[in-house]
Amino acid sequence: MTTYSGSPRLFVPETRLGFWFLGTHTWESRVVRVALDDLERLIPAGKRPVRPVVLDVGCGQGKAFKPLHEHFAPRRLIGIDFEQACLDRAVAQVAKDGVTAEIQRGDASALALEDASVDVVFCHQTFHHLTRQREALAEFRRVLVPGGLLLFAESTRAYIESWIIRLLFRHPMEVQRSADEYMAMVREAGFHFGPENVSCPYLWWSRSDLGAREFWGFGVPKQGEREETLVNLVATKS
Repeated sequence: MTTYSGSPRLFVPETRLGFWFLGTHTWESRVVRVALDDLERLIPAGKRPVRPVVLDVGCGQGKAFKPLHEHFAPRRLIGIDFEQACLDRAVAQVAKDGVTAEIQRGDASALALEDASVDVVFCHQTFHHLTRQREALAEFRRVLVPGGLLLFAESTRAYIESWIIRLLFRHPMEVQRSADEYMAMVREAGFHFGPENVSCPYLWWSRSDLGAREFWGFGVPKQGEREETLVNLVATKS
């Protein structure tokens, strides 16, 4: 079942190459599923929700819908995105995967959802596209139930400003942040998490050399000696 609702606002449109890539099996298997596996292990002990209401913010072409069903078996899954072309693809993806999702066109900083109506907000590779980040976090907190979870997975400034991403994709460059800045922003919005709820994977595709340094045997800079390219965290609504 698929339904539409909501109203659009401003956004930064993706390049044609970016739109194509975000609809590929590679995106689902090598990015979405890898992030979800990492996020799941970061959920605080005893806080894993049962049959939750899950909100996929920036759902794009719906590539996370099936993985989210597999990980959380949600009683309700809501996908929100601004771009109509993405939502049209998401409708087709729902039918292909045989899953249930409610698809809304809307703005992450003005969600058309009731207060405390969602158990899990999944925000995967979406935040660095948003021009009103603090407003979006306030909305995430508003729609989450007390103790609800924010699953936050983002590329940092170091990755978004790399030459290959600047060449192939499009983002609002003035709002890009470091891993530490993203973590601080999430805390300031009224969420809490500890070191055990954070991961900074240094995946080969997120590096400016695309893993060439490691391939040629020069090793990989250790955490604390490098600028992080990705940050995954699970935060709880305070």
